[in-house]
Amino acid sequence: MTFRAPTRDLAFALRAAGHPELLARAFPDLDDDTVTAVLEAAAAFADGELAPLNRGGDLVGARYENGRVTAAPGFAEAYRHFVEQGWNSLSADPEHGGQGLSKAMELAVFEMIHAANMAFGLCPMLTQGAIEALALHGTERQKRLVLPKLVSGEWTGAMNLTEPQAGSDLAALTTRADPDGSGGYRLTGQKIFITWGDHDAADNICHLVLARTPDAPPGVKGISLFLATKVEVKDDGSLGSPNNLRPGSIEHKLGIHGSPTCVMLFEGARAELVGELGQGLPAMFVMMNAARLQVGVQGVAIAERAFQQALGFSQERRQGRTAWEADGAIYGHPDIRRTLMLMKAKIEAARGICLLTGVLADLARLADSEGERAAAKARQELLTPIAKAWSTDLGVEAASQGLQVHGGMGFIEETGAAQHYRDARIAPIYEGTNGIQALDLVGRKLRLNGGETLRGLCAEMALAAETLTQDPELAPVGRRLAAGIVALERAADSVVAADNVTALAVATPFLKLAGDVIGGWVLGRQALAAAGSDDPWLKAKGALARLYASQVLSLAPGQADAIADGAGDLEATPASALAG
Repeated sequence: MTFRAPTRDLAFALRAAGHPELLARAFPDLDDDTVTAVLEAAAAFADGELAPLNRGGDLVGARYENGRVTAAPGFAEAYRHFVEQGWNSLSADPEHGGQGLSKAMELAVFEMIHAANMAFGLCPMLTQGAIEALALHGTERQKRLVLPKLVSGEWTGAMNLTEPQAGSDLAALTTRADPDGSGGYRLTGQKIFITWGDHDAADNICHLVLARTPDAPPGVKGISLFLATKVEVKDDGSLGSPNNLRPGSIEHKLGIHGSPTCVMLFEGARAELVGELGQGLPAMFVMMNAARLQVGVQGVAIAERAFQQALGFSQERRQGRTAWEADGAIYGHPDIRRTLMLMKAKIEAARGICLLTGVLADLARLADSEGERAAAKARQELLTPIAKAWSTDLGVEAASQGLQVHGGMGFIEETGAAQHYRDARIAPIYEGTNGIQALDLVGRKLRLNGGETLRGLCAEMALAAETLTQDPELAPVGRRLAAGIVALERAADSVVAADNVTALAVATPFLKLAGDVIGGWVLGRQALAAAGSDDPWLKAKGALARLYASQVLSLAPGQADAIADGAGDLEATPASALAG
């Protein structure tokens, strides 16, 4: 099935997330017409150039031969067109060659890129994170010589954290950075799972690498961040000799075959310090948090791609006697229609969460007062792990449901539905597993100020619930949203009051509950924005909100009960008791 970028959905979701108000305050040269034009141009590129490469990228993939990585067929040329059309520089600072658009607009564009071709989108996605890290922590030389090339997309960025013995536990990494006596460093070590760590689509690759200097203390306080480029960057900006780093191999993965996932070997590679010694994690987390929000958008994107294919199949496939379609299309089977509508509702909820987080990221930089910037930053940080984890779990769920709609045909590779499931499965794992996102939510974001940030959000959601109850058609949404908010507040109070072990034990259920309730709020706001219209597309917003309320929000009180139960039998059950 041909992919069609959901420009109307994205434009509507941006408006519901407060993007027009953001533009009026912080981007006076932008308006709704400009946003629409940007989305439509990005859609044309995604639909026309990237989507047709998706299947070939899966079947052929990237190649590793003679110490070099070659991108999947057509990817290098598509990347050049991506750069030429300016898609890499949307939200970057004009001081460094960027277009200065909003982060929310960039996220909307990248959703289309990821949906059309997730393996391709990973390359510029990581470059965006490198741009943000160097813009905040880079040296003047790095900002002058490297940052503009990353912004333009002429060079790409890669994030080097993981080592064979050090996955999520970065305190265990051993890559060494030895001073070279001239103000630089030499990196020695091995990094694994490095997405787009090597390829032939750009002239240079800028590796941000976590490593230790010889005199660094143990643990995370001894970690520093370094920049090592594939090819030397001279003081005049020209390229010099190749650096002493190389791909040792590429991984053979379940999905995203078009994305080269490299084992990178640093063999005395020339490098520069980024930020301060011993402050590598804070600097790298700028890149990682940018990637986490983008990965959340990937979850929405792959869910959208799987939904579109399943919806199209349901209108073409004829099977049995249907309740609502005279021609026998399986969209007329009540369970198929319920499945597809619930997929659509959750996609719109996740999209809204991600775009709202993008709007908050802009406000955290650009709001008028320090107090407003701080409040936006706190809410952005609260929502980021939810956007990443809840949306990527949805990506897997939607891809699985898409297979189910296809029935046995979905399990056959030729239909292409299976690729979405295989591609989606990595997103809950990388950029910090979703379990780690949950730990971050309860251990840092929720408990940091005693839950005040979440309580403020709940108060705002409660106002929306009250407004919904005043509309006869949306009153059921309002009532169930109000009950969900009460359940979320009750669960948050129990987590804040719990000891650390108990809080960690219920972290994942808590994140799911938070995502479910906030997603219901997003859909309620969208339904209110569409209320009173005779347009069938807008009228469906109310139907989706009601279905979500009955199928998802109605479960919130039970989820809160489970969270209040705490660790319970988890602590008392050893692995030997489960082994049989």
